Amino acid sequence: MDETPFGDDTLHEECGVFGIFERADAAAVVTLGLHALQHRGQEAAGIVSHDGAQFHVERHSGLIGDTFTKPQVLERLPGRSAIGHTRYATTGGGGLRNVQPFFAELSAGGFAVAHNGNITNAMTVQRELQRRGSIFSSTSDTETILHLVATSGARAFVDKLIDALSRLEGAFSLVGLSANSLIGVRDPLGIRPLVLGEFEGSLILASETCALDIIGADFIRDIAPGEMVVITESGIESIFPFQSRRPRFCIFEYVYFARPDSNVEGRNVYDIRKKIGMELARESHVDADVIVPVPDSGVPAAIGYAQEAALPFELGIIRNHYVGRTFIQPTDSIRHMGVKLKHNANRMMIEGKRVVLVDDSIVRGTTSQKIVQMVREAGAREVHMRIASPPTRASCFYGVDTPEKAKLLASRMTIEEMAEFIQVDSLAFLSIDGLYRACGEEERTKIAPQFCDACFTGDYPTSLTDQDGADNVRQLSLLGGAG
Repeated sequence: MDETPFGDDTLHEECGVFGIFERADAAAVVTLGLHALQHRGQEAAGIVSHDGAQFHVERHSGLIGDTFTKPQVLERLPGRSAIGHTRYATTGGGGLRNVQPFFAELSAGGFAVAHNGNITNAMTVQRELQRRGSIFSSTSDTETILHLVATSGARAFVDKLIDALSRLEGAFSLVGLSANSLIGVRDPLGIRPLVLGEFEGSLILASETCALDIIGADFIRDIAPGEMVVITESGIESIFPFQSRRPRFCIFEYVYFARPDSNVEGRNVYDIRKKIGMELARESHVDADVIVPVPDSGVPAAIGYAQEAALPFELGIIRNHYVGRTFIQPTDSIRHMGVKLKHNANRMMIEGKRVVLVDDSIVRGTTSQKIVQMVREAGAREVHMRIASPPTRASCFYGVDTPEKAKLLASRMTIEEMAEFIQVDSLAFLSIDGLYRACGEEERTKIAPQFCDACFTGDYPTSLTDQDGADNVRQLSLLGGAG
C-alpha cells in the first residue's frame, strides 16, 4: 500500500550508518552523525551502545530530531562506544522489528551490526539457515549477517565475521560493534560509501563525510572496497579478506543520494552535480529564457546548466520543507492539489518565458507531470525538461528502493512518448557517457564499467540469486532492505 498521500515518485536510499569508538558521550555523537545522514532515511533510526559491561539498544520510528534528542533516550544509551543507523523502510519492510542496528548475544559475545546496501542472496541463505534451525525475528536481510556469524565454524570473532560476509552477494557497507571493537566493512565492489574519520582522538565510521563535518571531525580516508577495519584500544587494523575485484561504486550517489556537501570517493558531490548540468547543457540545450531547478535535488545541476548555457538561473519553483511523508488522507476532490504541498510556482520568474526545468531523474513520471502542469498554469510560454541522469530503466537491487521495472516510465516508453506523457515541449536526458564525463571519466568502459550504473543500463555487477529465483522482481526490496 502506498504510504504517501499523493504517490511516491522518487527513488529512496535506504540508510546511513555511523559509529564511534572510545568517547564518553558516544551515543550523543552518533545522534549528531545520524542527523547529518537523515537524507539517507527518514522512517526510523536506532543506536546501540556499550558501557564496558553491557550493550544498550534504542530503536524508534521517526526522525532523529524527534526521538534521540530527548534526554531520557540518551540516558538509556551509556557507554564509550556506539553505532547507529537511519533507514528508509521499503514497502512491506516497516515496523520496529526491522529497525537497525540489530543486536544478538553470540557465543563469542554480544555483537551489533548496521548495514547500508542490499544482500542479493539473503533469502536463499535465510532458507538454508532456517532448515538448520535458525529462527529469524525480522524480515531484514541484515539479520542474516548475525545468523551467519553465530553459526560460523571459525574460531576468532573477526574470522567468523569474514566467513559470514564471504557467503553474501550484493552490496554491503556496514558498521559492527563488539564489547571491545568497532568494525567497518565494504563489499569487494565498494558499491555503497563508507568513510573513516577522527574526532579528538576517537575513530569514527560513517556513510558520508557530512556526518564528520557536523561534529567537527577530521576526514581520514575512504574505507576501500573489500576492506575490513577493526578498531580497538590498540589502534586500527586493516584487512582485505575478500577476493579483489574491480570497484563499481554506485554512480547514482553522485546524481542524487549523497548530500551535496559530502566528498565521496575523492569527489565533491556538489561539484559533480554542477558538472552534470554543464554536460546536460552541452548535449541537449534548447532556446530558452530561464533555467529553473526542480528543488531541491535539481538545484546544483541547474546551476551548472545555466552557467554553461549563459542563461539566468531562477528559483521558479519554491519547495515547502515542512511536509512529511504523511500529511492528510486526501479525498478525490483535493488529490490533484497534492504537488503544491511540496512545490509551488514562483509566477514572476516564469510567466511569459520559455522555461527549462532541470531535475535529477524521472521515476514513474507522475510528479514531473504535475510540476509541468503547475509551471504552465503559472504562465510559462514553453516548458522544456532536462534530466541530469540517463533514463532509469531498471530496478536497483543494491540498497535503493526502486519501483519494479514495469512501473519505471523509461522502461516502457520512448523519450518522445515520455515527453507527451508529462506534457513538455521537449525532453532530454543526460547520456551515460556524459554522466561518466561529469564524474571525471572520458566515457563508460563497456567491458569493465567504472561504476555501478545498473539502474540505467541493466548491467548488474553481482549475481542476483534471489531475484533470479523469484516471481516478482520486487521481492528483494520486500525484505525491508538493509537500507
